[in-house]
Amino acid sequence: MLKNLLIKNYALIEHTEITPDNGLNIITGETGAGKSIMLGALGLLKGGRADSKALFDTSKKCVIEGSFDISSYKLKESFKDLELDYEKVTILRREITPSGKSRAFINDTPVRLEVMRKVSEKLMDIHSQHDTLQLGSNIYQLNLVDSYGKLEAKVEHVFVAYKEYRKTAQSYQQLLDEYNQIKEEFEFNQFQLKELDDANLDDVNQEELEKELEMLENAENIKVALNTVLETLTRSDFSADTSIYSAISELNGLTDYSKKLEEIRDRLDSCHIELRDIITEVEGEEDNLFFDQERIFMIKETLDGVYGLQQKHRVNDLQELIEKRESIRSKVDKVESFDEALLAAETEKKAAYEAMMEIAGTLSEARKKAIEPLANELNSTLADLGMPNGQIVIEHRETEPTVIGIDEVELLFTANKGRAPQPLRDVASGGEFSRLMLAIKYILASKTSLPTIIFDEIDTGISGEIAIKVGAIMEEMGKNHQVFTISHLPQIAALGSKHYYVYKDHEGSSTVSKIRTLNQEGRVQEIAQMIGGSQPSEGAIQSAKELIGIK
Repeated sequence: MLKNLLIKNYALIEHTEITPDNGLNIITGETGAGKSIMLGALGLLKGGRADSKALFDTSKKCVIEGSFDISSYKLKESFKDLELDYEKVTILRREITPSGKSRAFINDTPVRLEVMRKVSEKLMDIHSQHDTLQLGSNIYQLNLVDSYGKLEAKVEHVFVAYKEYRKTAQSYQQLLDEYNQIKEEFEFNQFQLKELDDANLDDVNQEELEKELEMLENAENIKVALNTVLETLTRSDFSADTSIYSAISELNGLTDYSKKLEEIRDRLDSCHIELRDIITEVEGEEDNLFFDQERIFMIKETLDGVYGLQQKHRVNDLQELIEKRESIRSKVDKVESFDEALLAAETEKKAAYEAMMEIAGTLSEARKKAIEPLANELNSTLADLGMPNGQIVIEHRETEPTVIGIDEVELLFTANKGRAPQPLRDVASGGEFSRLMLAIKYILASKTSLPTIIFDEIDTGISGEIAIKVGAIMEEMGKNHQVFTISHLPQIAALGSKHYYVYKDHEGSSTVSKIRTLNQEGRVQEIAQMIGGSQPSEGAIQSAKELIGIK
């Protein structure tokens, strides 16, 4: 339970610190004095959104710190799961810097807000007026049944099973969509693949064929040029071959006179040998070269086929065309092997569905068992809260599976004898909603070990004798839980084991909200003012004493 709460530089609070009682703690004060500021601060400890606009002094950081005695609650394993050091007195702290940066700590260990939420939800439950509005929602009502029946673990199992089913269902549908899409293209892809296979692309060297074709198409011109080359090199009377041979012969007679001339002769002899090799190769090329119309036709046919396929498939070269062929082949092969893959995916989906439905069915049966005793307890508590003719009926129906199972519940309500219960959201008044919510919190509190419960004006719309009954329920809750309630009713305020008064202080340079603990005299005065206004009469003061139990 909350042992100490420190609020610094938050909203209208400059600095305040309270040490609440273990039982029922009452918070009262003028309208607009800042009674809900404490709830906002506790909301930050529950991982709520932080905003630098909430700073009282925008040049300083805001600090909210709560010390919780958790020694009586079995939370060691939860702390271990979250990799946190367990302390019997655990401290939750939020800091907001002037720049708006937020930091969260548990026992001085920095943590993510998600971790703070998981810890704080085991320490306190904050009821706001928004929660009362949610009471009409079917999801909220189903959560109520789950909380009453302590079915959270089963709900988690359904969640996991449903996610697994959805995963397999999506995989199957994706595979089926892909199959249907490529099946429509199958015949076309088969045709394209055959066309590409028939082209024998792996046996084609496009670059060499293009060069060979160019040579064959220019064979006559090349042959004339080669003959001219041979005429120059060897066939004329003054050819290079003849001239070099003559030069070598002349030098042969001079080698005895000079070593240098011998070297020149040898070099020229090497040139002559190289020249003869060149002449032989040119003669070979000239002999082999002729205009081969049949070969030209074959090459053109092959290249035209390649060019046509490249243009058709919008690729730039032979390698890209081969890659395109393999891509089409993969699509064709995939269709041919799809039946087996589809069957496997469908089997997996069916197994996941059956597993989910089995788990969801177990949860559904548990929910059905919880519904009647919950309705009975609610009706009994409503009678204690001054609604003897009030009746709650919890209607159950099965739905298509969702992440929360196969159930939907509807709270039906009537406040009047002889009237058929109708959907709660359609018939309950504000005061009835408040009492219903209090009844729910009262019943759930008996089912959990939640240390601290906080109510924000849950007594809205009630007064008189009903207020006394509501106060009695809160007082009863305070025997087993630490309870805070912001109230505007003297009948409830008088029952607190500790009473805090929130007020605005205008004495400084700026208005601040302050909170002080009221002693017995202060409680009498505050409750008397709640009864009779700012200048309470003696009768109001006497009534306040009677409510508190002072003789």
